[in-house]
Amino acid sequence: MARVIVDVLPKAEILDPQGQAVARAMGRLGVTGVADVRQGKHFVLEVDDAVSDAELERIAGTLLANPVMEEWVVRRATDVAAGDADGVQA
Repeated sequence: MARVIVDVLPKAEILDPQGQAVARAMGRLGVTGVADVRQGKHFVLEVDDAVSDAELERIAGTLLANPVMEEWVVRRATDVAAGDADGVQA
């Protein structure tokens, strides 16, 4: 089995009200230096080693993301930093 990480974010030209709300909240909490926040979705898939990169892209683009409004990145766990099992940096 292989671990695959799919991160989905709104395209740059799409308004992100959730990200804007987080950015405003950071300011109210006294956090400085954060210019922008984009909120998205993070998927961790356990797939058979035989699943091709093309099939993973198809899954991401048809099931996990809305290609009209969102962009995505697909990474196999070997592309993720060692010790970072789910693709999230601590």
